[in-house]
Amino acid sequence: MKAIVYEEYGGPEVLRLKEIEEPHPGPGQVRLKVMAAAVNPLDYKIRSGWMPQMGPASFPAIPGGEAAGVVDEVGAGVTDVAVGDEVLGWTDTGAYAPYALATDVAHKPAGLDWETAAALPVATETSARVLDLLGLKEGETLLLHGAAGAVGGVGVQLAVARGATVIGTASPANHDYLRSLGAIPVAYGEGLADRVRAVAPKGVDAVYDAAGQGALPVSIELRGGTTDRVVTIADPAAVDLGVTFSAGGGSRSMEAIADYARLAAEGRLRVPVVRSFPLADAAEAHVQSETGHSRGKLILRPW
Repeated sequence: MKAIVYEEYGGPEVLRLKEIEEPHPGPGQVRLKVMAAAVNPLDYKIRSGWMPQMGPASFPAIPGGEAAGVVDEVGAGVTDVAVGDEVLGWTDTGAYAPYALATDVAHKPAGLDWETAAALPVATETSARVLDLLGLKEGETLLLHGAAGAVGGVGVQLAVARGATVIGTASPANHDYLRSLGAIPVAYGEGLADRVRAVAPKGVDAVYDAAGQGALPVSIELRGGTTDRVVTIADPAAVDLGVTFSAGGGSRSMEAIADYARLAAEGRLRVPVVRSFPLADAAEAHVQSETGHSRGKLILRPW
C-alpha cells in the first residue's frame, strides 16, 4: 500500500508517499480500511521532533492517530466488532494510510459522515477529560482559550451542556461562530483581562487553555492569582507556572465516544471540518495545521 511516512524529524517536507507493506492485526486488534484520517497539531509536533517522548520507536513512521473506516480484518479475541462494521477511533499504526490497525474503536452511526467521524475522537475525549479535571459544574463560569478551534469548539459545547457559562477567546472574525455555539466571545491579546472582567465581573471559576498562545499568566490573574482549576493542553510554560498540563494518553472510554458520535449524527454536537485533502497532500495539510488558525478539523482522504 502507499502511505505517508517520514524517515527523520523535520518540517512538512519530510512527509512522503511511499510504498510499504500492509499491516495485519494481532490479538485484540482490528484492521481498518481507512475512509478518513484527521490531522491534529500533535501530528506536526511529533513529526518535528518537539515531543521525543511521543515519537516513533523507529523509522519509517506513519503519522496520525485518529481515523474512521471499515473493519476488514479482525484479530484473535475481538468480539465487539466484526468485518464490515463502520467504526471511528484511534489507530495503533498511524492513520495516514489506506489501512491501519486499531484497538480503541467505537461504532459509527449510519447518519454520520466519514470526515466528521474521523474528526470526533480527539476533540471530544480531550475536552471531556479537561472539563472533568476542572470539575466544572452547572452555574459556573469557564474561560476557554482557543474556543473557535476544533478542540475548543467542542469544549464550548460540552461545557454549555453541563450548564456552565462559557467565555471564549478568539479573533473577532470567529465571534459570531462562538455565539452560535453558546459562548460569550472576547478577543484575545493585550487587554484580555479587562475584557473578561467586563463580561464576568464576579470572576471565572475555571480556565481551559486549548490555544497554547501564552495566555496562562493572565488566566492565573483572572483566577485571583491561583493556578487552581487552570488546565492547558497546549502551553509548555505550564510546568514553570505550576499549571496542570493535560496530555491524555490514558484509558479511553469508547462508550463515551460512541455517545458523542450519536450526538453528532443527530446534529446536537458540531465538529466542523474546514478542509479535506488527498492523502498525497499530507505535507500541505501540515502546513495549514501549523498556522493554528483553522476553525475546524483538517482531514486526509486515503481513497
